[in-house]
Amino acid sequence: MAVQDITTYTFKDAFSLSIVQFEKACLVNKPEQVDAYSIYWIKEGKGTYNIDFKSYSFDENVLFFLSPGQVFSVDSEKIKEAYKLTFTRDFYCIQTHDKAVACNGVLFNNVYETPFVKPCKNDTRKLSFILESLVDEFKEADTAQYDMLQAYLKQFIIHSVRVKKDSHSIKDDIESRLFKDFSILVEQNYKTLHSVTDYANRLGVSPKSLTKNFQKVGAQTPSDFIKNRIVLEAKRQLIYTDESVKQIAYGLGFNDSAYFTRFFTKATSKSPLQFKKDH
Repeated sequence: MAVQDITTYTFKDAFSLSIVQFEKACLVNKPEQVDAYSIYWIKEGKGTYNIDFKSYSFDENVLFFLSPGQVFSVDSEKIKEAYKLTFTRDFYCIQTHDKAVACNGVLFNNVYETPFVKPCKNDTRKLSFILESLVDEFKEADTAQYDMLQAYLKQFIIHSVRVKKDSHSIKDDIESRLFKDFSILVEQNYKTLHSVTDYANRLGVSPKSLTKNFQKVGAQTPSDFIKNRIVLEAKRQLIYTDESVKQIAYGLGFNDSAYFTRFFTKATSKSPLQFKKDH
């Protein structure tokens, strides 16, 4: 691997920008659990990434969005130019800014859809300008640097949301908003709330109406949605913690570890211990 340049700018361990340029690169790494919000922009390159046990192949100019807790690894990668933005909740809280930015459940905390978008030529130009502004601000270290860096990050995320909406035809109707609200609610409560009724009550609709809404947007059933989120977290913990199956079961809201084992085995065709062994 011949490396031309790797430059990283940081702000108080809360926000960083890494710029990577290779003459030629082919990298592979072991799966790791993401501990902060991350944006990977592969501007020139191709490869295959594994995110939460699913494989995603890409070819040129693509943006990936990862949230804390997600499992990430590189299967294959040939990169000429790439950028990585990493930030903590304390630096920029996507929940607090969601009303204005609307990235929660779309770019981040969205483990249910393909986690990348492809900017067009015009989008690429705008995103590149924002990154150039970020680099200038990192170098300045002047008054109110935190506010300026946060403002540029916000701009980058807002424009990424627009790219996502344009490329995936995200609708802003009642059904789509209810689906997003449900997915965010599940992300916040899947360890304690397991029934469709629990979520329907919090959303102010009947379980039947919630199921019909899912049918309209072409999604899986609400019950499967909840189940798949629990199974995903169980997989993460089986691999990245030393907790026993019993401890994981209790942590995910199961009072009976034997029932959890049956639940997991039915969903994955492997027992928790077999899954851990295989990975």
